[in-house]
Amino acid sequence: MNVAVRGDDGTVATAAGVAGASLVAEDGNHPVDALVAVSDAAVRSVVTDPPDAPVLPVTHAGGRHCVARPDLASALAALVAGDGGYESHPVLGVRRDGDIIARALRDVALVTDAPASISEYAVTAGGTHLDSVRADGIVVATPLGSDGYAAAAGGAVLEAGSGAAVVPIAPFSTAPSRRVVDPDAGLDLSVEREGAVGLFVDGVRRDTVDAGAALRVERAGSVEVATAPVDGVGAGTGTNTG
Repeated sequence: MNVAVRGDDGTVATAAGVAGASLVAEDGNHPVDALVAVSDAAVRSVVTDPPDAPVLPVTHAGGRHCVARPDLASALAALVAGDGGYESHPVLGVRRDGDIIARALRDVALVTDAPASISEYAVTAGGTHLDSVRADGIVVATPLGSDGYAAAAGGAVLEAGSGAAVVPIAPFSTAPSRRVVDPDAGLDLSVEREGAVGLFVDGVRRDTVDAGAALRVERAGSVEVATAPVDGVGAGTGTNTG
């Protein structure tokens, strides 16, 4: 099994050797069976620079769909032995005025700029108005990112193919609405209250959104993610903190 790597922190070569995999360059000169993406930045890179092979995402703590760094050798050994599998995860495109301004593999969030301040957000999915909520922000998470910021805000951890989680962040209401929507049907987020908010994509601030502005969030592609049991359980048994 040939394995390429992005974001190597010095551990992948050792893990590949222990697992019986061959480490190759991602240069097109060798076939690649899996791309090991180590760190948040490396995982984000597969959106802007899609690989030709399934991705094995590796983060410090792991998660439902990610491998923790200490478990990398075990996960690779499972893939080499044929005990792994593959899941398709959506890439979310963020549109403003019809143009895609960002792509997300994990989550898209609107968050107020001023500390301890709230804004109001309207949510429409598939053409149906779902909610208006006063909150510090709102996050839309794919299954791959559902155990990160969205879970910390009270959202459910999603299985691959189940949809996208829409979760308010620190809502003013004591009974906020948390939903799972179909990213293929599209989702519209708008800022209904005065004051700019920040647009964060996969944890990185990308833009400022003014009151009255609307964003369209919808599937803009997909990424194949490799899955592998780690010590007898599925890869990703912890909480992905990024």
